[in-house]
Amino acid sequence: MTGDRMRRALRLEWPTLGLIAFCYGAWLGAGFWLYPRAPLAALAVMALMTALHSSLVHECLHGHPTRHRLINEALVTLPLSLVYPFRRYRALHLAHHHDTRLTDPLDDPESYYRERWLYRALPAVLRGLLRANNTLTGRVVIGPWLAAIGFLGAEARLLRQNAWGVRLAWGLHLPAMLAVLIAVQAMGIPLWLYLLAVCWPGLSLIALRTFAEHQWHEAPEGRTIIVERSPLAWLYLNNNLHIVHHRHPSTPWYALPALYRSRRTEWQALNKGYVFPHYWALWRQWGLRAKEPVAHPVLRREPETS
Repeated sequence: MTGDRMRRALRLEWPTLGLIAFCYGAWLGAGFWLYPRAPLAALAVMALMTALHSSLVHECLHGHPTRHRLINEALVTLPLSLVYPFRRYRALHLAHHHDTRLTDPLDDPESYYRERWLYRALPAVLRGLLRANNTLTGRVVIGPWLAAIGFLGAEARLLRQNAWGVRLAWGLHLPAMLAVLIAVQAMGIPLWLYLLAVCWPGLSLIALRTFAEHQWHEAPEGRTIIVERSPLAWLYLNNNLHIVHHRHPSTPWYALPALYRSRRTEWQALNKGYVFPHYWALWRQWGLRAKEPVAHPVLRREPETS
């Protein structure tokens, strides 16, 4: 290995390493020190750290803060939100980064659209829940539960089929999840309270970000949002500038704002004006109104026949 290659391999992104240490440290401090003194404040801090941890998992699966995949995985392996194994999220999210397939309900694992024929075949109650989930209020209230139930159901099918890598991913995840549960018990927090007051609001904060990240557009570049500013940008590791991340997925979170500012007009032209000044603008527009239909407006209208 040449000297330059060795230096690149050993290069560390200290802002991300520091944020990982802060995230776990604040979560532990809130649980062990603050919870006995101010339980509501402690649960609020833990929910924020759970959301931040989700953003850090996203950062690590994209090759940060080191050049070693296993080290990056180990740094965020304790799942504060309990549900999602790192390796399963990594596999699904990297598949989502095929921009020409964005929003396709069969090819994009993170699409909120459904195939038209499948949607019509669903029970009326489930169709109603999915319609409610397409409002911003619905997404942050029931969205985390719908996403978790759907994910776990799909994972159960893959486990039964012995799909490649799925059993290993869960085999690594379950001991890490158990470690989090043991810590929560040692803090004196009942499991039901941790689920309702930490996991749920933490994932709801992430649902606010993901609600409008993508829309259908004929041009792939027009499918990905820009939210220019938000006090939550630190929690989202600047993924509110989502088109910038999709075009430069290997760029660390702290470099995205400067990259956006340097070509602001070009970025907004590239994504066909899918731009909002802040998340409050999304609330005003879609707080109680469905952003889009559940069935994809163009793709997968009828089953493909051979």
